[in-house]
Amino acid sequence: MKVYRKDYYAFKESRPVKVTIRTYTPDDFQELIQIQRESFPPPFPEELLWTEEQLENHLRLYPEGALCAEVEGILAGSVTSLLTNFSYEDPDHTWEEVTGGGDISAHDPEGTTLYVVDLCVRPGYRQLDLGKALLQGLYDRVVADQLDRLLGGGRMSGYHRYAEEATPEEYMENVLAGVWKDPVITFMLRSGRTPVRIVKEYLEDAESHNMAMLMEWKNPFK
Repeated sequence: MKVYRKDYYAFKESRPVKVTIRTYTPDDFQELIQIQRESFPPPFPEELLWTEEQLENHLRLYPEGALCAEVEGILAGSVTSLLTNFSYEDPDHTWEEVTGGGDISAHDPEGTTLYVVDLCVRPGYRQLDLGKALLQGLYDRVVADQLDRLLGGGRMSGYHRYAEEATPEEYMENVLAGVWKDPVITFMLRSGRTPVRIVKEYLEDAESHNMAMLMEWKNPFK
């Protein structure tokens, strides 16, 4: 197991605060579940939030892809990932299929694509850009292990506001043009991810009408 740890300072207004991005452990499980509840309130499906059994699987199958963010000793966010193989010729899949329903049972130790299963940050800590820092931890993993890319499906969480006037494709065109902002997709763009394609029925989610945009970060050394 390659344990990950990075210490740095983020700024809360003008005050520097110490942040640690590290591999999460069983001692973090209850707090990680609470972070999910705060990060994904209804109408997000309750059954998609982590269970302790799923978190145990994350550490058993691929601890290298299980990171959390700690701010001055308080757990504030997490990201979970697995290894898979991806083909541009056959890109469509659902979140359920690629993640094994969230327990990462579909993890392939020989996979060359690092796939983001979940990313969440407590609302009160989002001004610290912890989501970007957690993704950077996964980018580091892509480079260190000589993988091809980081990939994941971003919920088009703002689509419900425009669904009556725009198709999913038109919605994304406006997001990419900067006309509209999508809480998830715009964040991913700012974190260095680039769009691959829209995937329908990716995840049961009322806000996105089950739509997601596959987005990747390619290993710049390959």
